[in-house]
Parts: sequence; structure tokens; C-alpha cells
Amino acid sequence: MKTRPTSDRLRETLFNILAPRLEGCRFVDLYAGTGAVGIEALSRGASHVWFAENAEPALESLRQNLAALKINRDFTLEDRGVGAMLQRLSKLQQPVDLVYLDPPYVAEDEYSGTLNFFGSVRGSAILSPHALVVAEHSSKEKLAVRYGVLEHTRLLKQGDAALSFFSPVAD
Repeated sequence: MKTRPTSDRLRETLFNILAPRLEGCRFVDLYAGTGAVGIEALSRGASHVWFAENAEPALESLRQNLAALKINRDFTLEDRGVGAMLQRLSKLQQPVDLVYLDPPYVAEDEYSGTLNFFGSVRGSAILSPHALVVAEHSSKEKLAVRYGVLEHTRLLKQGDAALSFFSPVAD
């Protein structure tokens, strides 16, 4: 499947919104592609970033980007994909603060599967109480209002892309 990088403009908008939450946060970049979003999070003060990507061309680019920027710590790279990363995150002692997911737009099952996981009892245990889960998707597609305990709180459209923001809520 072809990698579709997050546009510079959309990434800038995303990080303007996330700015107050970034310093010292624990950030997860799922379907990371070249790693641009997670690398940006590190550059803006995230304490640790978990990257999940299993497409070999994207992995090669991600590794090259980390090396070129001399980033050799404060990240974890899971090259077996998102499922393996979710298993890994389930074993963490500390919760994560921000999750960004950007699967291929046509992979509807990836959106629902990942968001349902984070909305489940097991998945929500990974999230800090004030965590934010952000999904990048086609602006023509609408994601559900609720995935378990994850509730849609904001939609931002920019051209063909959209960002949907979800927060855990108590039932």
C-alpha cells in the first residue's frame, strides 16, 4: 500500500492544537509511515514516542529519518505493526497521553479496530485520564461518535483530510 504522508499544513495545525499537551507527554504514532508526526512530537518535548509501522518502504524511511536527525533514544519502534504495538503498550507501567493514528484512508477496519481497542476496558487502561486520541482520515468519511469509552470531541477538516479527536469519558 502506498504511503500517504500527513501534509505539512495539517501537521502544523495538529501540533498547534496539541502544543499545550506535548511537553513531557508519552506519544504513540500508529501507522507511522515515515515517522514525521512522532518525530515532530519528540522535537516539541514529548518524553517518549512509540512508532508502529510494518510496511518495509515506510520503515526504511522512518529509520533513515531518525538516523539523519540523530534521534537514538526516547523512542520505541515496533516493526510488526499496530497489533504488536497495542500488545506492547498493554504491558506499560505508565499510561500514554496522546495517540495519533493514520491508517490508509481505505482501511476502514483499521480505524474501527484501533479506536474500539482504545475504547475498550483493556485499551482505555493504556490511556491517561486526560488522554487524547487523534485519527487522521478522509474528510469524506465520518467516524463514529463513540467507540466504547472514547467520545468524539472535535472534527477539523482541511482539504481532503480530517482530524477527529477522541477523549475517554466515564460511563
